[in-house]
Amino acid sequence: MEQANQSSPVMGFILLGLSDHPKLKKTFFVLIVLMYLVVLLGNGVLILVTILDSHLHTPMYFFLGNLSFLDICYTSFSVPLVLDGLLTPRETISFSACVVQMALSFATAGTECVLLGMMAFDRYVAICNPLRYSMVMRKAACVSMAVSSWAIGGAASVVHTSLAIQLPFCGDNVINHFTCEILAVLKLACADISVNVVSLGVTNVIFLGAPILFISFSYVFIIATILRIPSAEGRKKAFSTCSAHLTVVVVFYGTILFMYGKPKSKDSLGAEKQNLSDKLIPLFYGLVIPMLNPIIYSLRNKDVKAAVRNLVSPKPFMQ
Repeated sequence: MEQANQSSPVMGFILLGLSDHPKLKKTFFVLIVLMYLVVLLGNGVLILVTILDSHLHTPMYFFLGNLSFLDICYTSFSVPLVLDGLLTPRETISFSACVVQMALSFATAGTECVLLGMMAFDRYVAICNPLRYSMVMRKAACVSMAVSSWAIGGAASVVHTSLAIQLPFCGDNVINHFTCEILAVLKLACADISVNVVSLGVTNVIFLGAPILFISFSYVFIIATILRIPSAEGRKKAFSTCSAHLTVVVVFYGTILFMYGKPKSKDSLGAEKQNLSDKLIPLFYGLVIPMLNPIIYSLRNKDVKAAVRNLVSPKPFMQ
């Protein structure tokens, strides 16, 4: 009988969230709502200006529009679930809903890693091979690169989600997280997850290691080319075309390396704080990065600022 009970399949999961810290729930609820609204507003405006302003119909802004749409999707796949969990004592989610949320979040995160690499290639061609830019970065090529980014992220998500749902889940169904984060879910499987862990490690190399190396090499050539420009004004103008992307890359990958590179605490009090930070850091990473991206591109780009001003207060047509 005991064996039967332990092998009974799990029909759903309980998301702990901040159940152990009820006093923080209202504060974080308000904070997350405000941040989510900024994400929707900032990225929504960027998408609008890249579509409506003909001056922004270039490869760089095409990829920027994709990045903004991606950030809206990424946050929308997790924030509503987080907010619901902050309003209820113990948030429950069905097995199928958990799988869908996990798959969509993984797909968008992987897509963003690849897309940032594609944007680095765009800046490399613009700075290092400006005479061939219009030929290399033609519309069909840009669409193919964007579609490839989404396809690669989606394919990786399908692989890992398929491996995860094949595992037996029995007994413990409490996820110590705000969402169905894949590692938190795998810990609940009552079977060997070594294949899942190895495949996740390979994916990390593909989606983190490879893009970082590619972006780093691209910017080595970009910076070397910029330094060879004779005039200071020319160097400043060239660097301004890629400074926003470089800033986003540093913030994006810097945060990831901080999240997964920080040491684990060994004492019980420190472990409790570590446990809370392990949940809060990914949560705010998933909100702060999408919130900062439109701000960075708006502050460091005159074309975007001009397009936003025209969108907010369009000039009357004059004969």
